[in-house]
Amino acid sequence: MRHGKKVNHLGRQTAHRKAMLANMASSLIEHKRINTTVAKAKALRGFVEPMITKAKNDTTHNRRLVFSKLRQKEAVTELFRDVAAKIGDRPGGYTRIIKLGNRLGDNADMAMIELVDYNEIYNADNKAKKTTRRSRRGGKATAAPVETKASNDEEE
Repeated sequence: MRHGKKVNHLGRQTAHRKAMLANMASSLIEHKRINTTVAKAKALRGFVEPMITKAKNDTTHNRRLVFSKLRQKEAVTELFRDVAAKIGDRPGGYTRIIKLGNRLGDNADMAMIELVDYNEIYNADNKAKKTTRRSRRGGKATAAPVETKASNDEEE
């Protein structure tokens, strides 16, 4: 039974798992996207998103809390300076996991985890969308083009 089991141990001891997640989080902050297995990506999402939320409020206390988890000064600086400025208005969901298929050597499920606001391909579509809301009850109906007498004369 798995009562109360909230953490995927990833087949590692606690110290190894925490060090691995800290290194992966630092790489994600530095490179904005990394490739890993699906299980590690899901564990990393639960590790890094609370830190990004803390980075939105730049205080000494929050910096120290994040540094105690990340253990890399450069990653903390980049998180609070660059990443927090870019995701300041987003209420959550800072990462995206995209499944890539299976790894050739051991057939492990691979995934790419990335910071959402740093992908220009997805963000270009969002800016082009209109912000108006449409009713689901029909609203305006688009009529079929009506032929006029003038258009018939031009064809002949």
